[in-house]
Amino acid sequence: MSRDVRRLLIVHHTPSPVLRELFEAVRRGAATDEVEGVEVVARAALRATAVDVFEADGVILGTPANIGYMSGALKHFFDTIYYPCLEDTQRLPYALYVHGNNDTAGAVRAVESIATGLGWERAHLPVTVIGAPVQDDLSACWELGATIAATISPG
Repeated sequence: MSRDVRRLLIVHHTPSPVLRELFEAVRRGAATDEVEGVEVVARAALRATAVDVFEADGVILGTPANIGYMSGALKHFFDTIYYPCLEDTQRLPYALYVHGNNDTAGAVRAVESIATGLGWERAHLPVTVIGAPVQDDLSACWELGATIAATISPG
């Protein structure tokens, strides 16, 4: 791929209609016409690989908060890529969105701990949504996608 185009990887676990709404808002923001030179690639957390991460210039992570933690699917992604990516993806910009029915703090803490261990750099505060999303939540997800795309844009 030409370096005139940067790749934004969205790794997500989207098992519910609510998470589908959040994911779609993030993807729309990441693919906005306002940011040029960014290719958006979405991968389900159970299918994303270390190669996907190596090819990415930025990563957005999406997960439900399950029993106070990130989804097992996102944890599997981290288990799969951690050691292969540990040295070569230092300073990779990342962002996170999380949906929970009651609480998201444990999931946010867990993802941020692993991302810190990988040496990734948080490029946006986590977007957390409790319960059914309202327009402000969807706008925040759009903004998260657009911000990370702009962060890695070659322009």
